[in-house]
Amino acid sequence: QVQLVESGGGLVQAGGSLRLSCTGSRSIVSTGYMGWYRQAPGKQRELVATVDSDGSTNYADSVKGRFTISRDKAKNTVYLQMNSLKPEDTAVYYCKYFHLTVGDQWGKGTLVTVSS
Repeated sequence: QVQLVESGGGLVQAGGSLRLSCTGSRSIVSTGYMGWYRQAPGKQRELVATVDSDGSTNYADSVKGRFTISRDKAKNTVYLQMNSLKPEDTAVYYCKYFHLTVGDQWGKGTLVTVSS
């Protein structure tokens, strides 16, 4: 099992920025797949951005050019830098870790609210 703790959510005006953090209970960022997902009220959870163990990244079309996923191996932490936020980015953001030995592991989420 891997415990994941997200932080950094909050209320921000449209056009503003936030940085989310996801810290793992043990070494995760260099051994598996890490991703940020979000779930808006009444909608399904969707992928936002991922970073693989080799550092390759992937983004949802809706956030390309605005969000950046990065990792700090020494801190066992993955970040999501979110710029030019829009009201439609409002959601609970979840961190996910995947490795063959433990399967999918999820954090409890952090709420991001973007006001217009």
